[in-house]
Amino acid sequence: MANLKELRSRITSVSSTMQITSAMKMVSAAKLSKAQDAITAMRPYSEKLSELLQSLSATLDSDQSSKYSEQREVNNVLIVSISSNRGLAGAFNSNIVKASKYVVNRDYENKNVEFFTIGKKANDILKKTHKIFRNETEIYDDLSFENAEAVAQDLMKLFVEGKYDKIVLIYNQFVNAATQKVQVEQFLPIVPVEKDENVTLDYIFEPSKEEIVLELIPKSLKMQVYKALRDSFASEHGARMTAMHKATDNATELRDSLKLSYNKARQASITNEILEIVGGAEALNK
Repeated sequence: MANLKELRSRITSVSSTMQITSAMKMVSAAKLSKAQDAITAMRPYSEKLSELLQSLSATLDSDQSSKYSEQREVNNVLIVSISSNRGLAGAFNSNIVKASKYVVNRDYENKNVEFFTIGKKANDILKKTHKIFRNETEIYDDLSFENAEAVAQDLMKLFVEGKYDKIVLIYNQFVNAATQKVQVEQFLPIVPVEKDENVTLDYIFEPSKEEIVLELIPKSLKMQVYKALRDSFASEHGARMTAMHKATDNATELRDSLKLSYNKARQASITNEILEIVGGAEALNK
């Protein structure tokens, strides 16, 4: 059993750690509230925009397709892995790295694959084994639609110019504070939607249906990137809040256990001192 001085030192250390994890939990909880409101508010718009685009695209002829839906032989692939700049978020970042490597091994083993990493953590790991085309870390300093739009435009330009034949997004989708679901989405080319003969759209389009689709496609792609970033941002704070909550609970349990051991050791020490005093008194009386 450790001596009293060692136990006191460990109790102080664990208590300090508990205060740090508790503070980080509260900070993440505050940030999560704002991030959750943002992703919850934009999801209906994003989903409705995608639904409208798919409904319109399904009624167009194949020769009217956009340059963003061009299907080519897949030789060059760009995977956009969205992680965070900071750790202490449980399996949040490691899940993205694992999913990214799994997708490469499963679907693009014999292809030229490069990574566009958003967030420092995924870049630090993936650059050891894969080629990094670009790393973006400053976007989380001001996560706005304008900044996400700039990233989306760069990706769209890379595809249109033919540098990559397919672009894939990998990110954590926010479910709730304790649950994040890894999503693998094809960004470009746009996944074609099969025509449904039963779908009838009784709308009057102004301007033409084709012009509306061509206008909506870039907006939908930009919104897809922004939604992925917002999902990942909310998921990060949810994962960190959950991880810090568990760390605080573990630290509390360890501190209580150490205090119990300390009290037992102190009681044993007191008992030994009493025994020594009694033994000395008896020796003097003889």
